[in-house]
Amino acid sequence: MSQPPKTRSNFQVDDTRKSAKAVLSGRSKKGWLARLLPFLGPAFIASIAYVDPGNFATNIQGGARFGYELLWVILASNLMAMLLQALSAKLGITTGKNLAEHCRESFPRPIVWIMWVLMELVAMATDLAEFLGAAVAINLLFGIPLWIAGLLTAIVTFLILGLERFGFRPLEAVITGFLAIIAISYVIEIFLVNPAWGSIARSTFIPHFTNSESILLATGILGATVMPHAIFLHSALTQGRVVVKKPEQQRRLFHFEIIDVVIAMVIASSVNAAMLITSAATFFKSGTNVGSLEQAYLTLQPLLGRASGVVFGVALLASGLSSSSVGTMAGQVIMQGFLNFHIPPWIRRVVTILPSLIVILLGADPTRTLVISQVVLSFGLPFAVIPLVLFTSNKGLMGTMVNKPITTMFATLSTLLIIALNFFLLYMTFFGK
Repeated sequence: MSQPPKTRSNFQVDDTRKSAKAVLSGRSKKGWLARLLPFLGPAFIASIAYVDPGNFATNIQGGARFGYELLWVILASNLMAMLLQALSAKLGITTGKNLAEHCRESFPRPIVWIMWVLMELVAMATDLAEFLGAAVAINLLFGIPLWIAGLLTAIVTFLILGLERFGFRPLEAVITGFLAIIAISYVIEIFLVNPAWGSIARSTFIPHFTNSESILLATGILGATVMPHAIFLHSALTQGRVVVKKPEQQRRLFHFEIIDVVIAMVIASSVNAAMLITSAATFFKSGTNVGSLEQAYLTLQPLLGRASGVVFGVALLASGLSSSSVGTMAGQVIMQGFLNFHIPPWIRRVVTILPSLIVILLGADPTRTLVISQVVLSFGLPFAVIPLVLFTSNKGLMGTMVNKPITTMFATLSTLLIIALNFFLLYMTFFGK
């Protein structure tokens, strides 16, 4: 039977893999940047989860209520995210299987089902935040009713996900383009607000809490920054992208993926910090209480000019559309990995749209819903990071790519910190004032 003709995109994917393998085998004569390019992409897709509308909601509230105080939380969260995303990439590269598949093969069946249900709830909370964010942005920018904006969001994310049929490069390019739009938007915002750089430097490197409410928001920032579905997704993005079996080539491939992670996460971290800085310099400084994305958009305009509101809306729209698409990809990986069951992405997109549309039609406060969704995410984190640390520390599974003791130590400390913050959040939710 004759094979269907390859599209231009598929040829580009083949060229990317050939270029990557030439670099890993030492045969490439290209310059350093040209050798690096074939490996960039997976972390940029995963990093979109770190600048989703949930981040907008928590960072804006954090800056408006506590000024620059919680910047150190963003730095710490992103350092933990770098470590965990790198371990996720390593798991996919070394074993050729993603995190969900390893959970299915290693844990008892009841545990697998429980983990699948929990991760599906996390994926739904994520999708709710991302979908609502894009719908709110369309509503603010164009004055379209929120429920119609929700339907438009669904259509656009369908189109973005359709790029998968042309290989990984077109999708990576579009998602990276969205990340660039968000980053450029916040570079503009930073120049508009003229923040206090001395206070920013102190707050970035000196941990400090004002009260229990600031700890609660810090937990929300953590939940919005370190994303469980992104950890599952990253291992899937690397498991078949460039396949090499020799340990020395796997180590070299992992080094390139670390660079991919660092670049993508530094951009994401800078955007998160810029969100909080903009909010602190604009709202906290003027004593303006901002409790919603809509209020932030409307309040920015009289304080900084109409352009600032438009830039904010464009960044929020890019964030919602891209992260909603990535969230659907992650949900597919979770279902297929845990249950070995596949459904077409468009069916999953339809199913995950429904809760978001229901929230919109019921008239629930989108920003409050976003913050609650980030709390749900923080509770889902241990069920992603604990298996990840266990698997990447298993010499029988990872061979020469097993974690070094210091890597396992930092990953374990990050996991314990996440669990401790979750217990504090649980206590404050039920027993706090």
